[in-house]
This record gives sequence, C-alpha cells and structure tokens, in this order.
Amino acid sequence: MFIQKNKNRKKPLISIITVVYNGEKYIEQTIKSVLGQNFKNFEYIIVDGKSTDSTMDIVEKYKNKIDIIISQKDKNLWDAVNKGIKLSNGQIIGWISSDDTYTTNALKIVSNYFNNNKKIDFLFGSVKKNDWVNKNKKKIYHGFHPKKIFYKFNIYPSTSAGFFIKKKSHLKLGLYDTNLYHLSDYDLFYRMIAKHNMRGMATKKNELIANFRPGGLSETLHWFKGLIIESKIRIKNKQNFIFVLILFILHFINRFKNKIF
Repeated sequence: MFIQKNKNRKKPLISIITVVYNGEKYIEQTIKSVLGQNFKNFEYIIVDGKSTDSTMDIVEKYKNKIDIIISQKDKNLWDAVNKGIKLSNGQIIGWISSDDTYTTNALKIVSNYFNNNKKIDFLFGSVKKNDWVNKNKKKIYHGFHPKKIFYKFNIYPSTSAGFFIKKKSHLKLGLYDTNLYHLSDYDLFYRMIAKHNMRGMATKKNELIANFRPGGLSETLHWFKGLIIESKIRIKNKQNFIFVLILFILHFINRFKNKIF
C-alpha cells in the first residue's frame, strides 16, 4: 500500500517520520502528538512494516492529515527509517517511534534552533523518560557531549524523538546501516561527529521535545552484546583497533565492578 496526500503543498521545513509494526496500543497517541503541533510547517510520513494488528485501521482514520503512508514489509527498523528519509521533502528530518509522543511546542522549538543557529547540522532535544536509577520515576534528560564519543557512545541522553538533522547533512552522512539490527543510530552518530565533524547542539533542559515510553529495541539488548556491537561499530569506522580493545576491557571491568548485569 502506498498513499500520498497534499501533493501540491509547499516544501515543508520539517519532515517527521514514524515507523511502526503492530503498534496498535500507542500509535494513535503518537499521531495525535505530531498532528497537534503548534508549528504547522511540516509533513508527516508513516512507514508501516505490514502490521497484522489494527495499526493501519488507526492510521487510516488520519490519512487526510498524513502526507505519506507506506505499508510494506521491511528488513528492520533502520530499513523503515531509511525509506522515510528517502521520501522526505523537508529541510530538517526527525523521526519518532510509534509509542513516543512530542510535546505541543516540540517542532516550534526545533524550528527556532535551526533558524537561530544557521551553521548547525543537527539538534538533540530534551526528553522525559524513566530515571536510570529509579525506573518508576520520570526524569528530564538533556545535554550533548560530542568529544566523549571517542571513548563512550552515550554522549547524549536523548532518544530518536529528540534527534533532528538537516536533510542535506543526512545525505552527506549517509543513511542508517541496515546490517546493524541494534545500535545503528550509534554508528550514524559516530560518523556524524568523528568522521564528518558535523556541528550540533542541544536544547535547554526546560525545552522539552518528547516523552519516551520504555520498551524500545535498545532495551532488549543485553549489555555485553551491546558492548560487542559498539566495538564493532568503532572498528568498522576505522578507530584504532588496540584503542578499541582497551576500551572494551575497561568498560567490561567497570560493569563488573559495579555489578550491573
């Protein structure tokens, strides 16, 4: 299935992509949070992986307000995101998972940052999600520490919903690696910062962009397997092998020392 709406609309400033597969439980909340934005100069693209539940019935309710809808099988999450990026018409691209939600002013905040900081390539927005220590408590995470990417990947506390990048920068950078089932975003961020030296910044703590719901793909990944994948990403991007090996050992020891398994 492929549906395209608003063919005659002017080129939007922002393209928002939602990828979904069997997301009937929360997809409507996500859609409403996108369509309910105070800032209106955006297009909305939904990429469905051929859901077998009522996801597409829910999407159909809003088809007149959604610019592009695709429903077809994909290789994985990253393949679906790449489809949306290729179809996007905006100058800035953002994507939000089918169980997360934007705040009402999210896209207005994003627009202001890119308008007021012409030289930036990307933006990380503040997000509210479960506290890393107290899982029953919500906390706002914000900030961005690019220099740390050479020895750690959690350089930002954001989620996919808080990440925005200029399309021309994304095309220069390349798409998500679909051969990485987990952590393809880490690979993209490493290329973005370490290889292409792109410029970015973060919103202020009180400039909340999104609310993150736990249970995403990254949370199914065991810490040790994640450590292995992170090391492979570094080697793939030609970071020094000996340095990567030392990092692996240090991260392993730190995890063992703190007894977080």
